[in-house]
Amino acid sequence: MPSNEIAYLTDENYTNILKEVHENLDTYIGQKICYTGYVYRVPEIEENQFILARDMQLQNTNQTVIVGFLCTLDNAKDYDTYGWVKITGSIEKGYYFGDIPCIKISEIEKTQEPEHCVVPAPDENFIETSVIY
Repeated sequence: MPSNEIAYLTDENYTNILKEVHENLDTYIGQKICYTGYVYRVPEIEENQFILARDMQLQNTNQTVIVGFLCTLDNAKDYDTYGWVKITGSIEKGYYFGDIPCIKISEIEKTQEPEHCVVPAPDENFIETSVIY
């Protein structure tokens, strides 16, 4: 069962949680989360969707890749691609070439790019739980 509390994603736990939720989606449906990222769009998503993304540092390289949660919001088109926002929402099952986590946004606010905008790759010591913390 997901926790009734809001889970706050940080730079340090972001990719661990992203990986865990993707691998065990049914466990986390209904979990509320809050995090900051930038709006990213790909051609295949709906008009009311965007990916709330971060750049993830690839281990032992100077390269990054874009990672994030698909999000839904009625007025998603009102938010600029690459603009930074802070969201709160609940994890639902979405679809993008298969079932994936999708955050139904309940609160959103524009924000500034953080000082450290790159997040680390998932930590192999991360302990899976049914509560995100």
